[in-house]
Amino acid sequence: MAMNDNYSEATSESTCHVVTPFSMGKFHLSHRVVLAPMTRCRALNGIPNEAHVLYYTQRSTEGGFLITEGTHISPTAGGFPHCPGIYTEEQVEGWRKVVDAVHAKGAIIFCQLWHVGRASHPVYQPGWAAPISSTNKPISKRWSVLMPDASHAEYPAPRALLSSEIQEVVEHYRQAACNAIRAGFDGVEIHGAHGYLIDQFLKDGINDRTDEYGGSLANRCKFLMEVVYAVVSSIGAERVAVRISPAIDHIDATDTSPLALGLAVIERLNKLQEELGCKLTYLHVTQPRFIAREERGRQGIEEEDAQLMRKLRRAYQGPFMSSGGYTRELGTDAVARGEADLVAYGRLFISNPDLVERFKMNAPLNKYDRTTFYTHAPVVGYTDYPFLSEESGSNMPYACL
Repeated sequence: MAMNDNYSEATSESTCHVVTPFSMGKFHLSHRVVLAPMTRCRALNGIPNEAHVLYYTQRSTEGGFLITEGTHISPTAGGFPHCPGIYTEEQVEGWRKVVDAVHAKGAIIFCQLWHVGRASHPVYQPGWAAPISSTNKPISKRWSVLMPDASHAEYPAPRALLSSEIQEVVEHYRQAACNAIRAGFDGVEIHGAHGYLIDQFLKDGINDRTDEYGGSLANRCKFLMEVVYAVVSSIGAERVAVRISPAIDHIDATDTSPLALGLAVIERLNKLQEELGCKLTYLHVTQPRFIAREERGRQGIEEEDAQLMRKLRRAYQGPFMSSGGYTRELGTDAVARGEADLVAYGRLFISNPDLVERFKMNAPLNKYDRTTFYTHAPVVGYTDYPFLSEESGSNMPYACL
């Protein structure tokens, strides 16, 4: 969808555009409200369980689109307690139950492939090893790592991958993608955002390498593109999506020129699509709502952010997904203006399993409880938020948009 320069406020008021149909490749969606990938820490021992089956099916609709929580590609990929993986047979079988249940509801589901890189701690690493990264620099004390006992600790110094080790990590992504397809997933989203491993190669505020993976924009994009090529070659471009966040500084992931970085990635993804003669499923870009503390309150920052997103959207030749703090109104405006084809919702979807229906009816929304976002309870704060049909006898709080 092209940018709509003829958008009017009346258009937004008459139609809730996020609940209109959209097609991307072979996937025909009944609406554009996407379940965003969100860490929830409910996979005890890294294996999806019956709670996951219920959680994802609660949020499934006929023709809807879901993205799983970040899913570890290998034993070194973790940095949070009780997150699922996709590198063992037991994990594949656990996910298969989730996928089958989601498909039974008529929905489409992608697995987000995740490696946290330096955003980890030896407690999460095989043999208490140092986490791997593009660098030996640790994340600053501004941030802390969530430990298995719910306490917080400083991030340790990571170990920079040797050039000769990088292809092994690329292979982990490729194999994880193949495992996801074996589990029945419709495709995968490669997590290249939010300061995690791929982003640690992309951002010049982190990547201090002097080999072919550091320095120039082309070199910093190399690892991501090697992962994308490997995954696409194994499962097909129409099953592969990429997520980036060039302007977000989460866990010190800063870059001196976020727009140039975003455009460099997009240029390479567009070139890949031209070479293949087909498109990736979509590009997912997170709104730059998390900005450096010293930048908060700077006049004009919101318009600069909006301009950056518009330029990225115009540059990318394919379906464009956006996420980050959207409401019903902001999402429908983004679609109406042509600034996004799809809008991914996180916190609102946590507390409103029937979010799509509520958007269609412009109904009140349940409030979310942040204190239960990363607990391990299989029900409380995970699968116990009420549907509209249940609220007549519920005491759950709600809020209108």
